[in-house]
Amino acid sequence: MNKLLKAILVITLASVLAAGFTMAGCSSNSTTPTVGNPAPDFQFYNPEEEPISLSDLRGKPVMLNFWATWCGPCVSEMPYIQQVYEEWSARGLVLLAINIGETSSQVEEFLQNHNLSVPVLLDTRQVIAQKYSIRAIPTTFFIDKDGIIQAMKVGPFPNKEAIESELNKIMP
Repeated sequence: MNKLLKAILVITLASVLAAGFTMAGCSSNSTTPTVGNPAPDFQFYNPEEEPISLSDLRGKPVMLNFWATWCGPCVSEMPYIQQVYEEWSARGLVLLAINIGETSSQVEEFLQNHNLSVPVLLDTRQVIAQKYSIRAIPTTFFIDKDGIIQAMKVGPFPNKEAIESELNKIMP
């Protein structure tokens, strides 16, 4: 339960502060993120309440998954994302599930009901989703250790192996 409370803290702080930092002077990204280009940067807070930006994660492969609790395909792939999180984090993968437009209580209830511990960031104002030109969910980005998008998938993964196939493009 302590892990869940920390995750919710991260969620809440990330949503409030990421929106604030973005609105405070960063211009919106005018180009659509594409494979082979740098991933748009954004800032969030870790469980220790320290600010972290995506660029701070350079040197580590990152998987970003944009989703919502009301999205059936998102819900169907969540068990696979949880398995990947549990199995690949020890190998250096940073997995961030970015919930679009929902409250911390909605996400907390979802995580509890589905027995999930994957790190979730709230994008309540859809600031990060706009930077990534999200038009449909789920959408997943695979970013290599240099911050370059190596793969992108719109739509749900049918199984864990499909996610792992994409992870092989970014894992050392």
